[in-house]
Amino acid sequence: MKIEQIYTGCLAQGAYYITSDGEAAIIDPLRETQPYLDRINRDGVKLRYIFETHFHADFVSGHLDLSHKTKAPVVYGPNATPAFNFIAAKHNQEFEVGKIKIRVLHTPGHTMESTCYLLIDESGKEHALFSGDTLFIGDVGRPDLAQKAASMTMEQLAITLYHSLRNHVMTLPDDVIVYPAHGAGSACGKNMSKETVSTIGEQKKYNYALRKDMTEAEFVKEVTEGLLPPPAYFGMNVAMNKTGYESFDTIMSKGLKALSVNEFETIAEETNALILDTRSNTEFYKAFIPQSVNIGLGGDFAPWVGALIVDVKQPLLLITDIEKEQEVVTRLSRVGFDNVLGYLKGGINAWQSAGKETDSINRITADEFAAAVKPGHDMIIDVRKESEYAAEHVQDAYSKPLAYINNWIKDINPSTHFYLYCAGGYRSMMAASILQARGYRNFTEVDGGFNAISKTNIAKTDFVCQSKILK
Repeated sequence: MKIEQIYTGCLAQGAYYITSDGEAAIIDPLRETQPYLDRINRDGVKLRYIFETHFHADFVSGHLDLSHKTKAPVVYGPNATPAFNFIAAKHNQEFEVGKIKIRVLHTPGHTMESTCYLLIDESGKEHALFSGDTLFIGDVGRPDLAQKAASMTMEQLAITLYHSLRNHVMTLPDDVIVYPAHGAGSACGKNMSKETVSTIGEQKKYNYALRKDMTEAEFVKEVTEGLLPPPAYFGMNVAMNKTGYESFDTIMSKGLKALSVNEFETIAEETNALILDTRSNTEFYKAFIPQSVNIGLGGDFAPWVGALIVDVKQPLLLITDIEKEQEVVTRLSRVGFDNVLGYLKGGINAWQSAGKETDSINRITADEFAAAVKPGHDMIIDVRKESEYAAEHVQDAYSKPLAYINNWIKDINPSTHFYLYCAGGYRSMMAASILQARGYRNFTEVDGGFNAISKTNIAKTDFVCQSKILK
């Protein structure tokens, strides 16, 4: 028996590849199927089942393409009603894969179809739990994502999750290994550990939501407390996972269309496509096509695309570093942004060589910022998370998290100058590009963000004034 965790850092997502005696199973695969097919061919095994823990909100699963290419059926737990052929498993039903068994544990609460899969090894021992979004390392799945679909309140879902955990997860032996669907950085929970593997015993000891003496009311309060609004694209990804989507191969074929400068410009004008520039912020600010939005490939690219662009059907034209086009289209497809019309052949250099107009961002160093700014007089905007702002920030800075820019941008006074910073420059450049694309030019962005600012003598504080918390 072999278990391989295939972890994707950008999405903080874990898929699982399991083999036993010439057969294989895959749990929660990502959109691109080739990595799984390569493993199957390498090991000379037959894929028996594709197990889905629930209808994922933060990424588009590869279940349909993988099933089409391997003829392996897709398995969901109870309450799942996808619009394609699948096996509707029952609670405690077992599936054989070589010499092992996979037992279905229906654990509703995160969503009503949420299901864990318990691996029973060759000796009959309960060996590992693939816990999906029901149980994370240090956390449990948020109970607010499926409210509309389940016709239940967040509190009702939390109560359901409480009983699922206590009846079907916490009763397992302490040495059962826990393999969750996500780790730190995912928006599917609020307190996930950076660790991606644990045991039931460790979680019962350290996970706040699995305290032995925790009452139902305490669980509901603690699990629902402090939840940030989910990214707006989540519902669209759920719909794609539930109803189907174009094949990954088709998406790649359409998206990897190399466009000349003239073709790129014509398509941009005719389709109202958004120009997405995926270069690093250190390159983008110097020169970019006017109205471009910068989301750098080097960070949490796909989740930020989903959070900021939101509409998965939005037509996109790409500016990338040379030979990064395939990676960009792949990572976009993982969150359902399939409407890529092509990329500029030769990148920004081709645009400049053709004599086309470029724009730039007004960026200064942290030292220049410290010398110029007057806290209490000049407006300063911090686009980091609320928790980062609360830990320490520039004195008198306003908290306006990047994740909510589509809400707070309308409150910006276009005639009042302000300074803009994040932690290191990645997020503040995204904000700067969006602001400038929407006509705001009354700001200065700080290179290196708070990491660099903190090394200057500018006044800083961890005191949070509620009047500075602007959503």
